Amino acid sequence: MHNTFLTRLSRPQIADFYAGGHWQDTTIYGYVRRHSADTPDRVAIRGTHGAVTFSELFDAAERLAGHLDTAGLHVGQRVAVWLSSRTEAAVALVTCSKLGLVMSPSLHRTHTVEEVVGFLQTMRAAAFIGEIGHGADGASADVFGLATALPMMGPVLRVPPPDATDDRLFAEIDAATAPLDSREDPDSIVYLAFTSGTTGTPKGVLHSDNTLLANARALATDWQIDADSVVYSFSPVSHNLGFGSMVMSLMAGAEFVVHDVPRGASLSERLRSTGATFVVGVPTHAIDLVAELDAGADPVTTVRGFRLSGASGSRDVVSSLLGHGILPQSGYGMTEGGSHHYTLPTDDIRTVTETSGRACSGFEVRVFDPQDPTRALGTGEEGHIGCRGASLMLGYYDDQAGTEDAFNADGWFMTGDLGWLDEAGYIRVTGRIKDVIIRGGHNIHPAHIEDLAMRHADVAVAAAIPVADERLGERVCLVIATRNGGTVEPAELMSHLAAEGLSRFDMPEFVARVDALPLTASGKILKRALIDALAEGSLLAEPVS
Repeated sequence: MHNTFLTRLSRPQIADFYAGGHWQDTTIYGYVRRHSADTPDRVAIRGTHGAVTFSELFDAAERLAGHLDTAGLHVGQRVAVWLSSRTEAAVALVTCSKLGLVMSPSLHRTHTVEEVVGFLQTMRAAAFIGEIGHGADGASADVFGLATALPMMGPVLRVPPPDATDDRLFAEIDAATAPLDSREDPDSIVYLAFTSGTTGTPKGVLHSDNTLLANARALATDWQIDADSVVYSFSPVSHNLGFGSMVMSLMAGAEFVVHDVPRGASLSERLRSTGATFVVGVPTHAIDLVAELDAGADPVTTVRGFRLSGASGSRDVVSSLLGHGILPQSGYGMTEGGSHHYTLPTDDIRTVTETSGRACSGFEVRVFDPQDPTRALGTGEEGHIGCRGASLMLGYYDDQAGTEDAFNADGWFMTGDLGWLDEAGYIRVTGRIKDVIIRGGHNIHPAHIEDLAMRHADVAVAAAIPVADERLGERVCLVIATRNGGTVEPAELMSHLAAEGLSRFDMPEFVARVDALPLTASGKILKRALIDALAEGSLLAEPVS
């Protein structure tokens, strides 16, 4: 390996992962090269440039590789990518996999130019691929000029906006140079992803081809994703969920479709027109799709599975998807470990709604005492979720202390999540260790309240947040968005929570109603924005009588 990063990877781990078949000698580039040779005309990506075949994707990656190599980039250097969900992201990934470079695509459309430049400085980017006009202020600020001026920066590539006349892949790069030797090493770093940072400073998560592919292989096997599949991602490629779905598709030789239709466009029509067979998104996407189908839209007969991520899918959403012939997949994962937990096509509705699935092949989970992270707890005991396995990150970028502190003494990654395992190994995630509301010394887990609230027929999504209190420290405010313009009175909501089994000691004291909850680029609820809005008075909390 040529890694210059701190990682926890050891020879025994490598041997175990290879022996189990979870790691293999093939890189992401190697898979695309194989598909390009065996099935050159099969569609690899469908998006801004229409249908791009595996041979076209491979040829574009070869051209980009020649360009970056000529510019002097070497193994381990970072290539930052700031794009909407589009084919160029796949080209950049395949190129980095070939050359031993590290792709960092987790620069979101919600970022400002100033924030992106900060990320470029943090990762010491040696190349930048950006979309003209992209981002929160991309139309008025010059990210390309600022990027070019950075000391470590090499090539800066401008990708035209999606509606540009010239839609060729990396049109500014000349024809391919003589073929370059591949520097493929499936165990070297290929992916640097920054966490969403809803509770603190984002961390840079390091993955190799093999840690990404281990998860892709397991999920593709369990949900039968193959060359005949069409994987549709509502999640942007800049986020780990969308990125991981793209990796799985490239590995399996499936068609990957990016969600690039205008806001308000019909979701069911898009899925029908693309022939999607497996969909990745958050519960909001499922709710919107079901609403269309319930209103009389033509059925989406090709879709077999729908991965619900970012939040739990309510029993109502799961039932509705099943009623339309779509199998929901509940899951639990994170940037550090991938989508390592999920339910299976054979699981019943109760398992899908009440659990986040079980660990995939090559991955393990245990629950530890929150006060003693070396003491494992038994079945049914709630504690700190720890995990390890073939898809786990190799460490945090430029953060030795953070890497060391993330693991217990026995090498288990401590997720920061609370939960418990049942006898079949299915996990229930009950909250975050740091996402705990402490009222008068009593710990209240928001995730439990939110899950019960979303079982109400008229509650589309919910978030429990703290309200500062001089005497008790914190009280609970439940923020809800209702379904189809409905209304839910606080008293009715409290009665519902009580009927669902919420302890009277955990009951919210306030309810706030919004049209929609603020979300991160990954689809997670941005609780910090709600807390700030409550403090500023722009969000009104109604006391529960």
